[in-house]
Amino acid sequence: MNSSATAAVTLGDIEQAAVRIAGRVRRTPMLRAGPVRTQGHVADGLWLKLENLQVTGSFKARGACNALLSLDPAALTRGVVTASGGNHGLAVAYAAAAAGVVSTVYVPRSVPAVKRARLAAWGAVVIEAGAVWDDAYAAATAHAAAGGQALVHPFADPAVIAGQGTLALELLDDVPDVDTLLVAIGGGGLISGVAVAARARRPGLRVVGVEPVGAPTLHNSLAAGRPVMLDAITTAAGTLAPRATDALNFAIVRDLVDRVVLLSDEAMRDAARWLWFEHGMGTELAGAASVAAMLTGAYRAEAGEVVCAVVCGAGVDGF
Repeated sequence: MNSSATAAVTLGDIEQAAVRIAGRVRRTPMLRAGPVRTQGHVADGLWLKLENLQVTGSFKARGACNALLSLDPAALTRGVVTASGGNHGLAVAYAAAAAGVVSTVYVPRSVPAVKRARLAAWGAVVIEAGAVWDDAYAAATAHAAAGGQALVHPFADPAVIAGQGTLALELLDDVPDVDTLLVAIGGGGLISGVAVAARARRPGLRVVGVEPVGAPTLHNSLAAGRPVMLDAITTAAGTLAPRATDALNFAIVRDLVDRVVLLSDEAMRDAARWLWFEHGMGTELAGAASVAAMLTGAYRAEAGEVVCAVVCGAGVDGF
């Protein structure tokens, strides 16, 4: 394992995060999907890690709770600020409500009305800024600097990454013989935490990232050998759509993730429908992305290979 990739986030950080957030998040279940017909063959070793059943509907609650609980109490009383395509904002709003402090969440215009309503229900002050996440983040950064509040980054904060990695500890405890993890990528916080935890516990385990064709942020960055800024975002999967990753996430993905595959929105939509009709689970496009990699054959499991797809978020935009 390349130590430069894990200098900022270690297995010890993730294990401490698991202790810190216990009682604030749910230990989500694993589901054996059974025989799954994919492109050209039938796979019988697929497990699903059901983070769509996490509090607020996604894995993001793990990182947000760990980040807030890691703050100095005096700083926390001034409230927290973030920018989000929806799920991270909900998680920060939830964590702030649990801590009894105010949260301000900047969102781009593309965030669905239902997620804005849920943010408000958790007590967040919701402010629209720009067309994409990067615009909202710039506004959130300025707000936090002006008000002296803590800015909770959705993917480039070591405490957030450590929190997300706690799901891998659960997964490996529940299915210790897993060979490959399929993980959706937005900015890279989830796959960074999962990769650090999984590769530290099981060095030979494969970690495969999944991105939309319309937002190939890490895919293009890896090809270039450095973080790059996308010219445009064309995917409907808003929670997988920052125009750029961070150097921290890029380094972890470069060193610990085996490869990144790209999928169309329609492939993710088909996977969301499969999750609904086969398992009764409503997921957003991002939540179905990892499963889509299997169903389409973008990732083809070998005979006897045990694969786990992280179902990272609930929702209805998959339909």
